[in-house]
Amino acid sequence: MRQRVWNFSAGPGVLPLPVLEEAQRDLLCLPGVGASVLEISHRSKHFDAIIQEAEANLRQLLNIPDHYHLLFLQGGASLQFAMVPMNLLGDGSADYIVTGSWGQKALQEAQRVGKGRVAWDGKHENFVRTPHADEYTIDPDARYVHFTSNETIQGVQFATEPSVDDRPLVCDMSSDFLSRPIDITRYALIYAGAQKNAGPAGVTIVIVREDLLSRVPETLPAMLNYRVQSEHRSLYNTPPVFAVYIVMLVTRWLLHTIGGLESMARVNREKASLLYRVIDESNGFYRGHAHPEHRSVMNITFRLPNEDLEKQFLQEAQAHGLHELKGHRSVGGCRASIYNAMPLEGVQALCDFMKAFAQRHG
Repeated sequence: MRQRVWNFSAGPGVLPLPVLEEAQRDLLCLPGVGASVLEISHRSKHFDAIIQEAEANLRQLLNIPDHYHLLFLQGGASLQFAMVPMNLLGDGSADYIVTGSWGQKALQEAQRVGKGRVAWDGKHENFVRTPHADEYTIDPDARYVHFTSNETIQGVQFATEPSVDDRPLVCDMSSDFLSRPIDITRYALIYAGAQKNAGPAGVTIVIVREDLLSRVPETLPAMLNYRVQSEHRSLYNTPPVFAVYIVMLVTRWLLHTIGGLESMARVNREKASLLYRVIDESNGFYRGHAHPEHRSVMNITFRLPNEDLEKQFLQEAQAHGLHELKGHRSVGGCRASIYNAMPLEGVQALCDFMKAFAQRHG
């Protein structure tokens, strides 16, 4: 197959075509370098320029203040589930607001390290929404409060940050990072696996407020230590050089082609609205998983009348060039992930197919 399909994968997700084309064009030899980005030293001035631009672009896009450190780490969000409590928990306890599968995993890892308390858990409702402010209470002594801004599996997203009083707010933002503007100052720490909106699998972006670094235990191994990683500017060991390079290109695309996160958010809302309109106007043929006011703009999850029709839907969709629409194995059904790089044209193609399929089988 030589022609690109519409890729609705939940992750690694679709990347901007101009980024792929630039990476392809310069893969054998970076301009002015004489070698591929896959070959250059992470200590070289060439890579130093790449990682500095990646950081500068992120700081500009998110308006990150100087007293926040920006790290490029490895291990994905799954490693951060453990690193956060290892660095910040000490002998205290942390509160977790659990709205889906990834929040569950983060809590489980924290409880391996120390004390993780459930402030709210949506499991009893099958993770169809985020909590209202009066449904959870925050321990005033909590070392931090953790939440997942967007749950890719259930398709549930926080419209705004939970209220946590003066407790440090920690967020797994892997699947809606860079999809909309946020107020960084409301957070103590943000982490995001890059493979949804920021770049390819292999690099994890961590934004951590400076005062939290004083909590890091001296006995923590260097590779798991935020303070050490910050002191070495994410170069304590060889970082994922190519992945950081792609993050640099993606953030450049967001700044100069898209025009920033306000513009990106408008496009993302338009894409999601098109798909949810098809679901809502299908007279029950398509059924969304999440409650309407808690729906994800990134991951649209839905079911059909029965599993046989779902299998047929997925087969026919793939034949029409609409790929990776199968829902996560834990919840079944279908899922369309429409991250930043999914063009409006691809979403419209899916909407047209969904309407036609419902007309034939409804």
